[in-house]
Amino acid sequence: MSRSVSTRPLTPWLLIAPSLVLALFIISYPIFNIVWQSLHDVSRFGAIRDFTGLQNFINVFQDPVFVASARRTIVWTVCVVGGTVLISVPVALILNQDFYGRGIARTIVMLPWSVSLTMTAVVWRWAFNDDYGMVNVTLQRLGLISGPIHWLATPEFAFPVEIGVGILVSIPFTVTIFLGGLSSVPGDIYEAARIDGASAWQQFRQLTMPLLRPFINMAILLNVIYVFNSFPIIWVMTQGGPDNSTHILVTYLYELGFRLGRPGEAAAVSLIMLVMLFVFSVAYLRAQRAKQGEPS
Repeated sequence: MSRSVSTRPLTPWLLIAPSLVLALFIISYPIFNIVWQSLHDVSRFGAIRDFTGLQNFINVFQDPVFVASARRTIVWTVCVVGGTVLISVPVALILNQDFYGRGIARTIVMLPWSVSLTMTAVVWRWAFNDDYGMVNVTLQRLGLISGPIHWLATPEFAFPVEIGVGILVSIPFTVTIFLGGLSSVPGDIYEAARIDGASAWQQFRQLTMPLLRPFINMAILLNVIYVFNSFPIIWVMTQGGPDNSTHILVTYLYELGFRLGRPGEAAAVSLIMLVMLFVFSVAYLRAQRAKQGEPS
């Protein structure tokens, strides 16, 4: 009896050991390879040459394009994630109501999620084309502008346009999370609140938002990771231009590794991005636990 009890705790570990070893290999090998490349001089074709220590990191931090890209990445992530959450909450609340055609409305909102992000970026690049783009043609016909605006060729316009596109393509995923959260909220509490005389705003502020907060936290965390590493929108629409004014870290990394032939520095940038995301995730989760009064 005691022998079977003593060996029982090992059984779950033995059952998950093969998949655990495979997962650790899949995760650890690429990280080790990136760390190894970041500490060496690497040729354009990936050949490891001399050990350089932290020189790749020093070169990256001395590059003004990297500094601007890092700052722009933070702006990109905050604006896209913040705008997405602010728009997705009321959209989810509307779609959670019982009205005629709700299924069609939900399908329309979710439909962009099924389209490739690269294809979506191509469509928006055509829409903002200087000569025949839908945006310029529409604004000219409405009399709002006298001539075509060079949206993606002007630094003042290109990055805000890409932030807007980033918000639009992030809404379906976020709305899905919020609808899942709203569907788990019991309707009895709203009925009780209405009987007690609570207004719609009071119900939203004191019932909906507190019950939806775990799903908002989940959406923020997942969207930050997703948007921080989002490559297709900026690369397809402007490729970091004009004059490097729309580069974020992931597009800067791609240009370093595949256009400029500096894979060692590209590996250093990828490690910096990994550390930034890790620090944010840990800090955000601890802050949310502290708000809820849980031990960190």
